[in-house]
Amino acid sequence: MVAQNIKKVVLGEKLNIEQFVAVARYGAKVEFSQAFCRRVNRSRRLVEKWTDEGRVMYGVNTGFGALCTRVISAEETEELQKNILLSHAVSVGEPLSIEETRATMLMVLQNLGLGYSGVRLRVLEMYKEFLNRGLTPLAPGDGSVGYLAPEAHIALVLMGEGEAYVKGERMPAREALERVGLEPVTLSSKEGLALINGTTGATGIGALALYDMINAVKSADVVGAMSLEVLKGSLRAFDERLMRVRPHEEQGKTAENIRMILQDSEMARHYERYRLQDALSLRSISQLHGAAKKTFFDALKTIETEMNSCCDNPILWPEGDDGEALSGGNPDSSYVGIEMDSACIAATAVAKMSERRNYRLINSRLSEYPDFLVKQAGLNSGLMIPQYTQAGLLNEMKILSHPATVDNIPTCADQEDYVAMGYNAAKKARQVVNKWEYILAIELLSVYQAHQFADPALKPGRASRAVLERVALWVPPLTRDLQLYPLIQVLRDFIHSGELVRRVEEKVGKRLS
Repeated sequence: MVAQNIKKVVLGEKLNIEQFVAVARYGAKVEFSQAFCRRVNRSRRLVEKWTDEGRVMYGVNTGFGALCTRVISAEETEELQKNILLSHAVSVGEPLSIEETRATMLMVLQNLGLGYSGVRLRVLEMYKEFLNRGLTPLAPGDGSVGYLAPEAHIALVLMGEGEAYVKGERMPAREALERVGLEPVTLSSKEGLALINGTTGATGIGALALYDMINAVKSADVVGAMSLEVLKGSLRAFDERLMRVRPHEEQGKTAENIRMILQDSEMARHYERYRLQDALSLRSISQLHGAAKKTFFDALKTIETEMNSCCDNPILWPEGDDGEALSGGNPDSSYVGIEMDSACIAATAVAKMSERRNYRLINSRLSEYPDFLVKQAGLNSGLMIPQYTQAGLLNEMKILSHPATVDNIPTCADQEDYVAMGYNAAKKARQVVNKWEYILAIELLSVYQAHQFADPALKPGRASRAVLERVALWVPPLTRDLQLYPLIQVLRDFIHSGELVRRVEEKVGKRLS
């Protein structure tokens, strides 16, 4: 189901990325299942039982990190939970976006709702109400090694500390709580640590980035097919027999997408043998896009596993009426981080092919259309400079494709002597896909303008026509220079929203894969 169409998500069973984005981006309401509530309550009873028995448990009645050997008295446990949030809320810089913060809170609910963390249901209900009532804590986005700091800023709002947004308006946390009809809570044993632990920020931000990357690579199939069509390229490079001898699944399905999009194109049929062989940016679409899709789909499997995992430390394992607190390394963000680093590389590879196709469109020696797709070139620059924009964006994407997870800066007096850095990998993935969408938008702008010079006797396929007709509502035929930024922006939004892919899928009668 499309994320925009999901209005309610019930937590308690496995969550998929569409449901996740429905809540984080589109404001779907959140409810808890009975199983969710039972798990949380059972886990909380264990914490209270073990606390009464005087058991020593990391983060419950001990200090944190390198201070784990310092035992805290029962009378000081509430202060301990408040102190961990105050001391850990030290991320800096620009705040996370509303949807990134909502994604992090949703991941906290998923993480702790599995019932291995010992928090009270009341605390999780507060986060649920934050999501449902439109209260979003302010969390600076820079300075996390994978968890802890942005999550601490978010959790402070539970106590009426820090700042928050209500319907986009920034205000002190206590005022925000009053605005939406909520009262601050006092955190109890284990809760402060549980709220900031795990891979919640990395997974939440990574899930948003990956959702957009999967949409972008499908959009790249559409825009690439339309470039192939208007550049008089050959569909022979997408022959099923070629795919059969190199049977990567994603390559074959991408070739099928291209054939499906252009199946009724008079232009494609007429120019099928116009050249013996096209340039690689045209004939290797299925190979490169396919390789990128494999990376994204591998990442999707990992992200969906992570969003349905408990990444807390310690976890409380129930055994009958008792159990055991197990301390380990589940908050490590390597799974998410390595996948997001790989996804950045894959996205940049597809973007570089898009830029090369666009270059062919605006170069008269390669396209056989007027210079920079405008009449009276010289007096007019036409679409010369958007390719410069692509070059600048692509350069930034290449820089951002350096992996975050290969770095290591020990923290916590060497108690955390290895640090995964998955949070930064997820953050830069968001930047990468944003720039990629603009690169695709510029290619689509050139495709549209190239059609102004194409042979009117040869019709493009119905999928291409559906896209071109939509673009024509926003973009006038370029007969002289005009301000191009608004046109690029609207085409980027057309891609980002998923509308481009949906319009094509409606025309071909099948979902792109």
